[in-house]
Parts: sequence; structure tokens; C-alpha cells
Amino acid sequence: MNKKRRRLFHGCKSLQKCLAKKAEGFTYVETIAVIAIGAVLTAGSVFSATKVIASARKTAAKAQIEQYGTALQTYFIDCGRFPTTEQGLWALWEKPVLYPVPENWDGPYLDREPGNDPWGTDFEYLSSESSPMPSEVPEGLPYVLVSYGSDKKEGGKGDASDIYSWK
Repeated sequence: MNKKRRRLFHGCKSLQKCLAKKAEGFTYVETIAVIAIGAVLTAGSVFSATKVIASARKTAAKAQIEQYGTALQTYFIDCGRFPTTEQGLWALWEKPVLYPVPENWDGPYLDREPGNDPWGTDFEYLSSESSPMPSEVPEGLPYVLVSYGSDKKEGGKGDASDIYSWK
């Protein structure tokens, strides 16, 4: 019978002792320690999530630049030239009205209107026919597409680095 009673009260000799043990609870120091550990783990996960989001934005910008590049190639096949800098990426969505107006335009060449990069700024499009190309651009490229990254200006390192169509 004693063995059954011990199992019944989880090692306590009487019900009163088990109830007294359960009523003790956690001390103030134990509670603070648990809260501190939770805060450290939360901060670590937020830091990791921020890195993942930054990487995802760069990947999305590269994918958008590639999509625009494919659309520009199709535009070139139909029209015999790339849009001018003034016509910009909108020439992939609507037939340009600025000179030179392409006769064989068969767009739209995109699934939706040209949008902003993942940081909310316009992609920069430069055509070698109508604009001087920056010095760092390899010779012979017909156009350049640039996203200026999280700092939204030329240059930058890390998350703020620029993303180019030729790199």
C-alpha cells in the first residue's frame, strides 16, 4: 500500500506535503533569469531575421533587373533598338510617344507596370544610344540598369551596395 501511495502523491508522503511543495512557486531571481534568457533569444532571432530580409531584398532586386533585361531583349528584337534613356522602362509597358517612336512595338513586354526596387526607388535605366555611360560600365553594353540599394544613392557597401545589370 505504501508503494501505491507514493506513486499516487508523486513521491510525497502525504497530500498536504505535495500541495505545500506546489504552492512554493518560483523565486524572484528565477523569474528574472527566465525573462533575461527570453530577451536574449528574442534579440538574436530579430538580428537573424533582419539579415534574411536584407538578403531577400537584394535577391529580389537582381531578379527584377533580370526580368527587365529579358523584356528589353524582346523589345530590341521587335523594334530593332533599345528604348532611349528618356523613354525608359515605361517603353516596355506602353508604346513610346517620344522620338524615336518604334513602328513594330508589340508590347507590353512586362506582366505589369515597371515598378520600384525593393527599397522603394526607381531603377535607373541608361541607354548607350542616348546617354553617356558611367566610366565603370564595360564597353559595348547597349544599356545599364541600376538599383542603388538601401541607401538609395550611388555607392555604398553591404546592404547599401548598388546592384548593376552587368554584374
